[in-house]
Amino acid sequence: MPEIRIRDAAQLLGVSDDTVRRWIDAGVLGARKDESGRLVVDGKELAALAAEQARTPQTRMASASSARNRFPGLVTKVVADTVMAQVEMQCGPFTIVSLMSSESVRELGLQPGSVAWASVKATTVIVETAGPPDAAGVA
Repeated sequence: MPEIRIRDAAQLLGVSDDTVRRWIDAGVLGARKDESGRLVVDGKELAALAAEQARTPQTRMASASSARNRFPGLVTKVVADTVMAQVEMQCGPFTIVSLMSSESVRELGLQPGSVAWASVKATTVIVETAGPPDAAGVA
């Protein structure tokens, strides 16, 4: 079972080390000491907590979609010329960049501060790790 140090768990969840420690104290997340005496959490338990915490914000969407990878967010930047545009969005802790026609930007009324959803559909998703389990500080 993968074991993840507190600071790494906090970074993965986008919270502070203290928040992870409070969750441990409250019984939300289990922890134990590793061979070096450091507090670690079970990777499987952390993954379950991450999935539970990652609920999509309850924001109304005027249309339906079959896309499963939809990220609500705010448009932070629009750079457009006569034909193409680059739209940047902040979706939680993630920045999403989309290239689209300038006509689409106008039709959607996209501008900094607009609420929008980024729908991602890809035939290829690359999954990377830091190397062998012990190389990432995970036992």
